Amino acid sequence: MKQYNGIKAKYPDAMLLFRVGDFYETFGADAVKAANILNITLTKRGAGSDSETALAGFPHHSLNTYLPKLVKSGLRVAICDQLEDPKMTKSIVKRGVTELITPGVALNDEVLQSKNNNFLAAVHFGKKCLGISFLDISTGEFLTAEGDIEYIDKLLQNFSPSEVLVEKKNKTLFNETFGEKFYTFYLEDWVFQISFATDSLLSQFKVNSLKGYGVEKLTEGIISSGAILHYLSETQHNQLTHISGIQRIYENEYVWMDRFTVRNLELNHSTNENAITLLNVIDQTNSPMGSRLLKRWLALPLKEVNQINKRHEVVHYFMNHDRFYQTTEYQIKQISDMERLISKVATGKINPREIVYLKQSLDAIIPIKKAAENSKNITLKAIGEQLQDCALLREKIDTVLVNDAPVSINKGNAIATGVSSELDDLRSISNTGKDYLENLVKRETERTGISSLKIAFNNVFGYYIEVRNTHKDKVPEEWIRKQTLVSAERYITEELKAYETKILGAEEKISILEQQIFNQLIQFLIDYIQPVQLNASLIAQLDCLCGFATLAMQNSYVRPTIDESTDIEIKNGRHPVIEKQLAFGEEYIANDVVLNRNQQQIIMITGPNMSGKSAILRQTALIVL
Repeated sequence: MKQYNGIKAKYPDAMLLFRVGDFYETFGADAVKAANILNITLTKRGAGSDSETALAGFPHHSLNTYLPKLVKSGLRVAICDQLEDPKMTKSIVKRGVTELITPGVALNDEVLQSKNNNFLAAVHFGKKCLGISFLDISTGEFLTAEGDIEYIDKLLQNFSPSEVLVEKKNKTLFNETFGEKFYTFYLEDWVFQISFATDSLLSQFKVNSLKGYGVEKLTEGIISSGAILHYLSETQHNQLTHISGIQRIYENEYVWMDRFTVRNLELNHSTNENAITLLNVIDQTNSPMGSRLLKRWLALPLKEVNQINKRHEVVHYFMNHDRFYQTTEYQIKQISDMERLISKVATGKINPREIVYLKQSLDAIIPIKKAAENSKNITLKAIGEQLQDCALLREKIDTVLVNDAPVSINKGNAIATGVSSELDDLRSISNTGKDYLENLVKRETERTGISSLKIAFNNVFGYYIEVRNTHKDKVPEEWIRKQTLVSAERYITEELKAYETKILGAEEKISILEQQIFNQLIQFLIDYIQPVQLNASLIAQLDCLCGFATLAMQNSYVRPTIDESTDIEIKNGRHPVIEKQLAFGEEYIANDVVLNRNQQQIIMITGPNMSGKSAILRQTALIVL
């Protein structure tokens, strides 16, 4: 308890999961909370005495079941593990916090949602403007911007961070400015310094200048980004090679929508329960990466004509080239969440089965790469050329791991035959054990004439021979008696002990060797983080554009003419969301809208309630977006 209290004092605002043997235990107020949230039994230690303590725990292998529930209930959770092997120490086992999980810093699949980013944000109140940064540790995406309160408010609403870091001294200011709807954590003021932040970023990206990222002049943005990196080191997240750069959100490249517009148009969430949003209608993506990117595109709509037309050209190509469309759509469906898988490689949290999924995803990219390279569209051709085939990586995984690798390396049989001759030999010893024991039973039965002789194993004294009392007088002198039961006796022999040492030693060595080979594979994978991240990003773009083609074909959407003029001319416009909510067989009544500076700058619409006045207003805005 002294050890527990010492560690808890360092993490007073977190629930401490304290590893004791095969369990994670919680004590005192933490135990009361844990029992409530997890629906586990609350017990007491030292009941009635001065040291009476509430206690609640669960088996260590159930961590993935219970941890998400704690984080989702808004708790910070410190995982305190045993830092040495209990067999190797005579005193109390050393323990320490190996990871601090918070709503904004989570890598656990059960905490994350595949279609949503899990952003950790930091907001810095500068003298002239505010800086903001967003990081998703599960994908490595790192973004920054700066601007006035209204702009920062819009970004907070669009990116919906799970946690926001703020300077302690600005606690009240933040709540007054942005409300209390965000989960916030307050950092010491010294963290928000430009020199400290710049050093943190340069060190993380292994560069000498931030010029290459286009952020070197964003002082407040850099400060907020540095605060995020500091927070990751404070929460014991030090393996972050997948966070290798930062992107600037260029305010003037995107359509400006304030938070009221975003809310009233119900672009990606609605205050009404079970309401359909624009995102629900347009999301035809087939991969988690694509789905997350589409949310970003919707939050930051392009306004540069060339970029819009480039996207439209690709959608047009998909719609007019069936084979290319079908290949891309089919192959993307075979791709797992590569972005999060490669992040798990960097953080050392990937398991053998997930590595096989990564390899299968990279395999699925090859037909897309070939088809895109051979396409007649310039943008697609460029994407095809940029996609990495990662041949060495795919070959390595194929050689090292079996195709149906287990979820945990400790389950064994993850490493393929032929990777290590020592491992193959040890497996052979382990596998031939059954035959050896059968032969031993047969031989000893013939030699002694004991027909009911059997060999078994227990944890107390290993392998033994059991003889029923009726045959006791036939037992050879060299057998050593170990245990007497009511109707039988148990013996061990020199041969059986030697065999046991060999078998048990082999199994332990197999486990150690498999772990070593697996760790070497992870080290090999680390060199491929950036190529895989690039692939994930390109596949996400293709997925969105392929989804747009699906959407256009399903809903008979036409390609608009986009130019630099101020004219809006919509023929037979339909509200994309209302149309989807009509009863079967009911047709949406389409409307034309013409707005320009010469004849018609304003349209005044009158009519009774529910006649569609605001519907045509929103419809026009949604069609433009």
